[in-house]
Amino acid sequence: MKSKLFAGLDNTILRQILGAAQVRHFAPKMNVIVSGAQPNHLYLLVRGRARAYVLTESGSEILLLWAVPEVVLGLVSLLANPPTYRVTATTVTECEFLVWDHATIRRLARTYPQLIENGFQLAMHYVEAYMKRHANIVTESAESRLAQSLLQLARKAGVVQPSGVAIDITNEQLSSFSDISPFTASRLLSRWEHEHWLTKQRGRVTLLAPEDLEAVMAA
Repeated sequence: MKSKLFAGLDNTILRQILGAAQVRHFAPKMNVIVSGAQPNHLYLLVRGRARAYVLTESGSEILLLWAVPEVVLGLVSLLANPPTYRVTATTVTECEFLVWDHATIRRLARTYPQLIENGFQLAMHYVEAYMKRHANIVTESAESRLAQSLLQLARKAGVVQPSGVAIDITNEQLSSFSDISPFTASRLLSRWEHEHWLTKQRGRVTLLAPEDLEAVMAA
């Protein structure tokens, strides 16, 4: 298990932590955590894909994280008196999680303080990523942001196939992740499909020429 939550812990300690977890399976399109709910569990994704997002007052979904194996959801549950969950996480595919209830993860954190240190490091990583994303809205074009999102998703969540790298994501989710409008995302994807950089299917984008998208980012 290579999750950054366990950085610096030896194998003996890691076995004890993993042995205290329960295994839970979720079907696609099921909520794992819900914004505003009590943070009673910490989840480590073992298999599958999930997305974490917030809802605006108008009901629009802002995608924050495309979760892949080894990603932790519900970091706030590491705290002794945690606030409520700040995001909602929903499965995209069938998922398997290792799950610790709040009492268990707190007991482990007291025994192995490195867990708290690692959790803080992960939280800072997310803050840094969101700061960069916010800066990109001001400094980068919509075209560059969409290309960057596609390449990032291809590296983290893409499935290599003979035809290219397949990413299971809808146009709406991709536009949200790139901080552009669905219309702009659809227009750019259609243009890049015409140029044979990618292909589109319902709920899937397959990259055929990632190097061309890298050139867009560098422009």
